[in-house]
Amino acid sequence: MAKPIVLIAEELSPATVEALGPDFDVRSLDGTDRPVLLSALAEASAILIRSATQLDAEAIAAAKNLKVIARAGVGLDNVDIKSATEAGVMVVNAPTSNIISAAELTVGHILSLARHIPAAHGALADGQWKRSKYSGVELYEKTIGIIGLGRIGALITQRMQAFGTKVVAYDPYVTAARAQQLGVTLLTLDELLAQSDFITIHMPKTPETTGMIGDEQLALMKPTAFIVNVARGGLIDEDALHRALTNNTIAGAGLDVFVHEPPTGSPLLSLPNIVVTPHLGASTDEAQEKAGVSVARSVRLALSGELVPDAVNVAGGVIDPTVRPGIPLMEKLGQLFAGIASSPITSIDVEIRGEIVEFDVSVLKLAALKGIFTNIVSESVSYVNAPLLAEQRGIAVRLVTDAVSDEYRNLLTIRGALSDGEQISVSGTLTGPKQTQKIVEINGYDVEVPVAEHLIVMVYTDRPGIVAVYGKEFGEAGINIAGMQISRREAGGQALSVLTVDSPAPDALLESVRVAIDADLLREIDITE
Repeated sequence: MAKPIVLIAEELSPATVEALGPDFDVRSLDGTDRPVLLSALAEASAILIRSATQLDAEAIAAAKNLKVIARAGVGLDNVDIKSATEAGVMVVNAPTSNIISAAELTVGHILSLARHIPAAHGALADGQWKRSKYSGVELYEKTIGIIGLGRIGALITQRMQAFGTKVVAYDPYVTAARAQQLGVTLLTLDELLAQSDFITIHMPKTPETTGMIGDEQLALMKPTAFIVNVARGGLIDEDALHRALTNNTIAGAGLDVFVHEPPTGSPLLSLPNIVVTPHLGASTDEAQEKAGVSVARSVRLALSGELVPDAVNVAGGVIDPTVRPGIPLMEKLGQLFAGIASSPITSIDVEIRGEIVEFDVSVLKLAALKGIFTNIVSESVSYVNAPLLAEQRGIAVRLVTDAVSDEYRNLLTIRGALSDGEQISVSGTLTGPKQTQKIVEINGYDVEVPVAEHLIVMVYTDRPGIVAVYGKEFGEAGINIAGMQISRREAGGQALSVLTVDSPAPDALLESVRVAIDADLLREIDITE
């Protein structure tokens, strides 16, 4: 039999080819040469890429035999994941390959800002000896503020503590116990901004975090403070940052990532109090080799039919067809669960009930955790690192199965406890021949709502006219309500309303609705595929 064809479309380390082994026909090509790429994809079973090769809908359509796309790195902006999923093509990446490199680059930016290293080098290289101009500050006994205390944040914590600094952090999904374990003081975002001498951001880029550091936040910082972003472009409002740097609202900034890359023509590049690098977070020999070897192993697993832990769109492997449809539903339930959580999660029970428990359903626990962490950590979340993310945060996780399901053929539930003592839960099921995904319970309220991209969940005191109030608010704001269901336990008591809307609702509108109906809970949850 002919060996499966594996394409290497960009330069990868020799260790990558070695990790693939002798079982494949490995072919190298230039992935940026579009005609060559499309021609080669026609026969390929797998393709390994970095960031330059564009695997869009056209490329995926040309690859009739393709089983797996492997990105030797973290970002997947150059892969059309939706088209790949629809075509049954697995997409894998290397989510942990660059965390040390990113942490070390962050420390490098902090040191460069503290001691003016790039500017001093430039002056001396130009023949100028300006010792007094480039007098800096020590890190010793300074306060380091970390926004996002995930794995990279934890690595930076360890490294900065070695300088004799005090580390504070803002992360609404980290428990006090986890912070104490790291030797970190948890603060609100405003407190962190006001107290820190150096601030570094390590959050995922979501609609909620885009522009999270703007004029208002920068104004809270000390005039002697510095801010660093090596995570995602756009977390800092670049126009606001330019104003803060030119007005000396803050002392300086370090950026490795930008809204538009390359940031051609950006006024930030000409400022004297900024250090910039061209997205070098993963640009080390070690990170590139780890990324290549990691995805090579994933390709081997995928083409041999085994479970692929780093798959970002499908779990892959020997999962029973009866269980497989529950995977995307469970991921979405996880996002809903995280969206309604009002404080850090301390424990999670993943409950599977019904006929499905005759099969191995352990992958559904992984899917639940993957969904929970998808929008609350900065790193890419997969089936392999989701349990580790829970462990790092001190979250106890259990899988509970029961062959009896009273109302539905199969019922998938995520139930958990929060640090403030609150208990929350969400449940879903698959119905009909098309296996339609439905939410059937939220916090003990029975509902039956199709899973949608934009959901708004409200809890308020049941009283006449309440629907008209929030319906009017959303209507006047141009937010179309596509579907709605209200659930209550008794007349005049608490009611839960779930809306599916066609577009995201602005924060100001949500706050206006919350005040208008005196809601105990009002959250918009955006469900990603």
